[in-house]
Amino acid sequence: MANQDELASVLNDLIKINNDRVEGYQTAMEETKDTDVDLKAICRQMADQSMKYVNELTQEVARLGEDATTNTTLSGKVYRVWMDLKAAVSGHSKKSVLENCEFGEDVAQKAYELALESDSYMTTEIRQLIANQKSELKTSHDVIRNYRDVQEKVS
Repeated sequence: MANQDELASVLNDLIKINNDRVEGYQTAMEETKDTDVDLKAICRQMADQSMKYVNELTQEVARLGEDATTNTTLSGKVYRVWMDLKAAVSGHSKKSVLENCEFGEDVAQKAYELALESDSYMTTEIRQLIANQKSELKTSHDVIRNYRDVQEKVS
């Protein structure tokens, strides 16, 4: 029972990180100029990705007989990053928005690393789910970084 509680806690932490990511990218979409359709499309893709991950993680928490969180990490670095993103989008360049997004992606990578390194017992399937999500998030991180690099060259 304690193992299930510990694993549910790890999975709920990942749900919170993904909820933060959804909120951050939704904020970016709302605050980005309508003419920045490329940035809006990337933000929509990233938000959709995290919504998918929340659903997958929520199913695993339910299988453990626990309640999945619907919260974000209302304290700590991730929340502040996404709030900084809102401020950046409100009056700064695409580059600064993308820099904040990249920082948020770095935080998500760290959260996934911590989950995989946790002492909680995980089935092979759950470990693989987390590893797959982490890998896909790394690809998303690289998309953000590369797009930021392009913006640096045009700025």
